[in-house]
Amino acid sequence: MTIYDYTVQDMQGQEVALEQYRGKALLITNTASKCGFTPQFEGLESLYQKYQERGLVILGFPCNQFGGQDPGSNDQILDFCVKNYGVSFPMHQKIDVNGSGAHPLFDYLKKEAKGALGTSRIKWNFTKFLIGRNGEVIGRYAPLTKPEALEQDIEKALAS
Repeated sequence: MTIYDYTVQDMQGQEVALEQYRGKALLITNTASKCGFTPQFEGLESLYQKYQERGLVILGFPCNQFGGQDPGSNDQILDFCVKNYGVSFPMHQKIDVNGSGAHPLFDYLKKEAKGALGTSRIKWNFTKFLIGRNGEVIGRYAPLTKPEALEQDIEKALAS
């Protein structure tokens, strides 16, 4: 399996094949609207605006598994992201990232890029995965890692 074998659902419930992003660099993150890291939406949107034309796509996936910090409906979440942070990158339907109900995409990402001390479990909201233009998972970044700290790695991903 590769990243391109997965499908996800956008906020309107339409299936999105990740195959459509072949040749692009992807930054995939689980998000939450009521988290101490929620202001990272601003940094993610800045990265998207800066690098979108060069081939970066950011994919956001709301998740309510960490402290119940994204309890709203998909429509409420999208409205919040757009109104408060001007999010224009693709947001998707709320999913689980851990446990038996975890979305297969996140199971794949966790397998390809382990966390601290070799763990696979996602620890909190705004865990970020960078995927190169060739579909390879380049890295996994902790929630504490601010989006702007990824610029050097994004530049490398876009150059390859």
